Amino acid sequence: MSTADTSPVLDHLARVLDQRRHAAPEDSYVASLHHKGLNKILEKVGEEAVEVVLAAKDAEHGGERERQAVIAETADLWFHSLVMLSHLGLDHEGVLDELARRFGVSGHDEKASRQR
Repeated sequence: MSTADTSPVLDHLARVLDQRRHAAPEDSYVASLHHKGLNKILEKVGEEAVEVVLAAKDAEHGGERERQAVIAETADLWFHSLVMLSHLGLDHEGVLDELARRFGVSGHDEKASRQR
């Protein structure tokens, strides 16, 4: 997989996030996050991560509503993660490239290589 294979949804979202990053904070949620700084963005990423965990716990023995909640909460986590990447001058293509690089590599081996 290369960055040319990325999802059109992620590409479109990246363009929108870039545009809104430079908007007036009172006109855009994304701009307001950037204006508040990295710590606020990281706070949102952390909140959303906790919400994903809680939704997943509910979905394990829940019904369709609980399963859809996991999808919605994961979308929130991904969104805020993309805002974080944008704030740091990074984008989803780097993440997708890293995931693609890991195909065919044992998870244990990959983790061990990061500890060196």
